[in-house]
Amino acid sequence: MDTIIGIDLGTSTTEAAVMQDGKPVMVLNLENEIITPSAIGIDSAGNSIVGEKVRAQYLLSPENTVIEVKRKIGTGEKIKLGKQSFTPVDLSAKLLEYVKTYASEYLGREITHAVISVPAYFNDIQRQETVEAGTKAGLKVERILNEPTAAALSYGLDHMEEESHILVYDLGGGTFDVTLLEMFDGVMEVKASSGDNQLGGKDFDEKLMDWLISEFMKKNSVDLRKDTFAMVKLKEEAERCKKALSTEDSYHILIPMVTEKKGVPLALDETVTRKHFEEITQELIERTHHPIDVVLSDSGILPDEIDKVILAGGSTRMPLVTKDIREYLNIEAAQSLNPDFAVAEGAAIQAGIIQGVFSQEDSLIITDVNPYTLGIRVTDGITDNRMDVIIPRNATIPVTRSQTYYTYADYQTSANIEVYQGESMLADSNHFLGDFMIHDIPPKRAGVEKINVQFSYNLNGMLHVTASIPSTGADASISINMMKNEETEEDVSRWKEAPSAKQFRTVIRRAERMLKSLETGSFPTLEEDINENLYLLKKAILDEDINAAKGAEQELLDILND
Repeated sequence: MDTIIGIDLGTSTTEAAVMQDGKPVMVLNLENEIITPSAIGIDSAGNSIVGEKVRAQYLLSPENTVIEVKRKIGTGEKIKLGKQSFTPVDLSAKLLEYVKTYASEYLGREITHAVISVPAYFNDIQRQETVEAGTKAGLKVERILNEPTAAALSYGLDHMEEESHILVYDLGGGTFDVTLLEMFDGVMEVKASSGDNQLGGKDFDEKLMDWLISEFMKKNSVDLRKDTFAMVKLKEEAERCKKALSTEDSYHILIPMVTEKKGVPLALDETVTRKHFEEITQELIERTHHPIDVVLSDSGILPDEIDKVILAGGSTRMPLVTKDIREYLNIEAAQSLNPDFAVAEGAAIQAGIIQGVFSQEDSLIITDVNPYTLGIRVTDGITDNRMDVIIPRNATIPVTRSQTYYTYADYQTSANIEVYQGESMLADSNHFLGDFMIHDIPPKRAGVEKINVQFSYNLNGMLHVTASIPSTGADASISINMMKNEETEEDVSRWKEAPSAKQFRTVIRRAERMLKSLETGSFPTLEEDINENLYLLKKAILDEDINAAKGAEQELLDILND
């Protein structure tokens, strides 16, 4: 099997790791460094550049440089780079392409497969766009892995016999995640995840910048925000100061010519103490409390039942983090992992599990949860904009759940099933995932006919939604690939029209008959596997990709003949 690498695609930095001799090993980039700044730019010749070279040009050419693009994933925002505009997917792909290049160089063979980590609180769109970026970079994304889960894997590999409740506290450059897991007999069961996608080291830098700008304004009556180059210098110094205060009690910031006033150069000269830095960023650290409370509540685990707190993400090096954990949870955070490398190492371990590099005795088993609620739009007599929950957030996956609904209009013969993801009670405030029609409802008075709706969500990110009419046996469905945003089941319903359809018709009919013979929800994993491979086969037939179709056909035959 092809080598699969693990990638931590971070807001501030990006790292890669690979399994060697049963252990994750960090991969060196073309500069012989483990850490690559997540910066993308164009040079004077208009060529794309990535990493340390871009950081070096940021001070001189900020208009040709983009940093922290991960914060833009899922927004659809266009980002200016020189005279060109790019999507966050385009720019992330350039970064991943560089990772692919240096990993191939380091390992001495072409790398085309990866496990990529994302914040646990990334929504469906953000996950889809991460996969799309990997695909554009020439990588087959084998799995999207939640970052705290990756860090837990990194810890768990050397603690297989441990039985404990572990809270993973992951504060990176741009996002915060917290996950609570139970570990026993080599099994890591995720109990709950939460987070804040707009909280990270970048925000601590900006709090310090705001204070420095305010002090400079008081002394010089000049607003540094109006000077692009001053702001770039200030950002560099604020980040340097934050890092220094992790080990020192104070730091002296001196920028000799930060800007000018009426032709006279002005300097920024301030000494920042750790105590003052912690005071101005206290509000940010307190924002971590709500996600922590959510995972404790959703998991049903009390603070005094937590056995260990694992830190991930470079921003956890700030002493304020460990101090707050000690005060809020009454536990000392463990320092057993390198917070900069833990996520990439965990992604490599997941890649190793997929590749089968572990023996049955040494392999970790991990279960995860869906971070957001899944449901459908319903009409309740007051509004037609209510979202009814079918799979609640933090349900362990794979999971199958069903709900029964009734027709809402007299003589109704069809219904549109709209699928959403999110925590709002209002459907329109959540993420729309897809919809499909169920027909052939017997025309009776409102409330007479039942409509059963079943959601099945598996570890590969496939959500399969089926609506059925018990009185007639009529059904319809949609498959939503939460990783890849592929076409829905409706989109592939034209497979019979494709030239190669006849070749695969027999196995498709067998699979569909087996699905109908299964009692709904009695074999959820089997149903998910059949539905997923049926979808892949029909799509391959439509795409006239015979090799892919034969592969999906064989997968189905293996399931049907088992």
